Amino acid sequence: MSITLKEVKQIVKEDLTATDRLIMESLSSDVALVNQIGHYITTNAGKRLRPLLVLLAAKAVNYTGTHHIKLAAVIEFIHNATLLHDDVVDESDLRRGNKTANLVWGNAASILVGDFLYSRAFQLMTEVSIMQVMQVLANATNQIAEGEVLQLMHCNNPETSEQDYYQVIERKTATLFAAACKLGAIINHQDSKIENALGHYGLHLGNAFQIIDDVLDYSADSNTMGKNLGDDLAEGKPTLPLIYALANSTGNTKQQIHQAITTGGLEHLEQILQTIQNTGALDYARDQAYQQASLAIHALKPLPPSTYKEALIQIAELSLQRNS
Repeated sequence: MSITLKEVKQIVKEDLTATDRLIMESLSSDVALVNQIGHYITTNAGKRLRPLLVLLAAKAVNYTGTHHIKLAAVIEFIHNATLLHDDVVDESDLRRGNKTANLVWGNAASILVGDFLYSRAFQLMTEVSIMQVMQVLANATNQIAEGEVLQLMHCNNPETSEQDYYQVIERKTATLFAAACKLGAIINHQDSKIENALGHYGLHLGNAFQIIDDVLDYSADSNTMGKNLGDDLAEGKPTLPLIYALANSTGNTKQQIHQAITTGGLEHLEQILQTIQNTGALDYARDQAYQQASLAIHALKPLPPSTYKEALIQIAELSLQRNS
């Protein structure tokens, strides 16, 4: 029987509460603007999905300590730092239904507070004092940065392939999901088989999550999604629905998409949305997300049966059903 994300969170309710408390404590700074922006982005924090994965993965391998709380906070700080930087790069004005920090306080402040969140993440991870934890998180942070640069390189490039797209999303999104899940195994000193299983689960889950995110950019409204319809098109980002629609259209419609990616903007948004529907691009992308979610669930086979493993499976299934 399917359950909601809210019900999944109840399984580790106390740990999530402890994580939220640590996040708020760690945001404390004697620099007022750091406090303002830090609290603004973390209190509008959305689902807390990545910290939830840390907590569930740790419990799924029978971890009984407290390091998972700190690492859940670390993952959330890294995630929010990337959001602050992303919104500057993308010149976004709406995030999770709220004005972006860069719109409220400006680009410079957003970038610098993003740096502060990274530094807080580093401070917390050193308190755990496990070298492999630091290696995994350092690698994830590096991969995210590379993913953002790759995405920048592919902006306004209608020649971007599906392979290019997957290279971007694996680095900028899925890598942090994978790291979040692997940490649970590492802090409980599990063998490489379990660690790799959780890592592969996180990677495929992250891919599914991002593909659905890109589908919603062409099928949700700003009130539901918390950002503007067609933002990716406006920024000239060739995401999977657009890549598929371009490859499967002809004549004027193909030229219209080609031009829209090249120049960005929403001049022909309605026509392009119709082409995306007519080519079956959204259904194709959803099918790709389904395949990724299935791979995520399959990756969990080496884990022993538990409520926490079932919760991880439910999250993979829920990733396909979300509308925001």
